[in-house]
Amino acid sequence: MLGRWLWLFVQSTLFRWSPRPLHNFRSWLLRCFGADITEPVVIFPTAKIIFPKNLSLAAHSMVGPHVTLYNLAPITLEYGANLSQNCHLCTGTHDFMRWTMPLITAPIVIGRNAWLGAEVFVGPGVIIGELSVVGARSVVVKDLPAHKICVGHPCRPVKDRLAPK
Repeated sequence: MLGRWLWLFVQSTLFRWSPRPLHNFRSWLLRCFGADITEPVVIFPTAKIIFPKNLSLAAHSMVGPHVTLYNLAPITLEYGANLSQNCHLCTGTHDFMRWTMPLITAPIVIGRNAWLGAEVFVGPGVIIGELSVVGARSVVVKDLPAHKICVGHPCRPVKDRLAPK
């Protein structure tokens, strides 16, 4: 509990107030609290990470401005994965079929070189495939295949994505 409070303090001061280009400094702060990060990565100072120990960022991944990582379970961004502004990745929900509504958590994995557009919501247990693109404001509650362009609410694949030139 003390570690959680300490992270909240660090995130709302040193992390948040750090100048935008200091991605390595923010990576270092996250690693001090247990995150698994392979440099280089881009992490904007306005990103909100609930539990650094449940965060894994591979090289060349990006956590954009105002992204929320509600990582009660692990969130993994594979090599080159990109989260655009205001994305929200949520690894927790509740079992509403039971009166006690117990917490249910499941990890999220964003595949290699996948790109989530602005304001995308990703729910618990979702895996987004390699090289997929998720259109702005999509709601992703089921796995998305690799090499697809996906949009909507709920999000679904609409066409193939070829490897960039």
